[in-house]
Amino acid sequence: MPVITIGRQFGAGGATVGRMLADRLKADFLDSRIIDEVARRLQLPKEEVEAEDEQPGSLLARLLVALGSASTEPLIPAETTAWTPPNADPTFDTRKAVLQITQHVIQEAARSGNVVIVGRGGAYLLRDLPGAIHVFLRAPDAVRVKAVKDRLHITSDEEAKRRLKQTEENWTAYIRQVYGHDRTHPAHYDMVLDTGRLGYEATVEAILAALESRK
Repeated sequence: MPVITIGRQFGAGGATVGRMLADRLKADFLDSRIIDEVARRLQLPKEEVEAEDEQPGSLLARLLVALGSASTEPLIPAETTAWTPPNADPTFDTRKAVLQITQHVIQEAARSGNVVIVGRGGAYLLRDLPGAIHVFLRAPDAVRVKAVKDRLHITSDEEAKRRLKQTEENWTAYIRQVYGHDRTHPAHYDMVLDTGRLGYEATVEAILAALESRK
């Protein structure tokens, strides 16, 4: 049951490639938005979590059950937002609590296997998981600027570049603060692929080929 983690540069198509992989493998798909949503819902009492869950049996539902939705009390204050780097105050307990939930979500998803996990340091958290494949996706700046403009409906190259820089700095700070690593260092991954050169389809095929070779 494969576990694939995807680290990525902003604009390199991490979520798109991850979703395509999950579809080909008929696997669950867990990206940073879903992880954040689980963390948010785990702040709510059991009754509210159950009322919000529209798809019983889904990965989201299973994670909520496995990670404590049976609790009748919020795990952390309901008014708290998700942990967002850079974290100026590492002793802020509420942010630590959200970080712990985030890590538990990733670990719980990986425990059952057959999942593609995008973002939030999956490669570091699951580095000792047997059989897992850890991938990093990059692309030339021009390709990423165009992708960000299309995705966020931005017309200005300068604004797209600003968004790229800000997001990359946040993601880099998150991994450095939490795991003490440079997230772009190739030694942390089994594969580093350029989606700008390969395209999404060929990138997916390369990852599937690596997965097949491990059987």
